[in-house]
Amino acid sequence: MTSGSDEQQGTAGGGVSTGRPRILILNAALAGAEGNTARWLARARADLAAAAVLDEAVLAGPGAETFAGLEPRLRAADGFWLATGTHWDGWSSVLQRFLEEATPAECTDLWLGKPAAVLVTEHSVGGKGVLSRLQGVLVTLGCCLPPCSGVVLSRSALLARRHEPGAAEDFWGADDLGVVARNLVLAAGRRRTDWLAWPVDRQDFNRVWVE
Repeated sequence: MTSGSDEQQGTAGGGVSTGRPRILILNAALAGAEGNTARWLARARADLAAAAVLDEAVLAGPGAETFAGLEPRLRAADGFWLATGTHWDGWSSVLQRFLEEATPAECTDLWLGKPAAVLVTEHSVGGKGVLSRLQGVLVTLGCCLPPCSGVVLSRSALLARRHEPGAAEDFWGADDLGVVARNLVLAAGRRRTDWLAWPVDRQDFNRVWVE
């Protein structure tokens, strides 16, 4: 789903300014377009749509997309929103495969300096660890993290907020999606272009090193 297009314009100080930055949403939930994560992303999309050009890819289910097929769209994006469920204290298997296939593109212009937001869904526990680890992977790939750009939405927290709203207001909820969306769009619209990357082994990172 792509809506509209905008041209980037260079700004002083190595920055980039866009009227409406391009945000690529990556739904990496195992339930694909049919599950809880997809429903939360629909709410996030509403917050993003007024200020960004949106593209969305689903990594599981019918018509699932791969890193190779998405590479041109990843490169064209100004920022990313990744979403996954929580599975035994980890992210989804389709996201793991996607990240493995993305390894050769580490610290290239596909990722370098582009802001990334993360949505993790969970039934009860484990999601915060997934969020923190995934943000670490994104930074190593070359992305940057805007403030307040990661959120975990859990069934247990939503039940707590409904049962005792005053005591549970510090738990993440649906309204926090708007905060993440705003910060992602702001960062994507002001992205710098003069980042440096350290050397990366691009020739032999799959070599067998056990003798």
